[in-house]
Amino acid sequence: MKEFIEKFAEIFDDCDPSSLNGETKFRELDDWDSIAGLSVIGMIDEEYEVTFNADDMKACQTIEDLYNRVQSKK
Repeated sequence: MKEFIEKFAEIFDDCDPSSLNGETKFRELDDWDSIAGLSVIGMIDEEYEVTFNADDMKACQTIEDLYNRVQSKK
């Protein structure tokens, strides 16, 4: 999951991966917006070769939720 968090943090300009953990509610991040959401979907598709859509995103609250959903689709 550490690698997933690092890739997630790369989406945001000034986000230190060490400030994030599995329990982080990603929608509460200062830089979170619809563009960030699309970037996360793109990162998941590119890095993990998993098709992730808006419904998958809506079902997740934390970074760990995202990670677990990606793992379940592999």
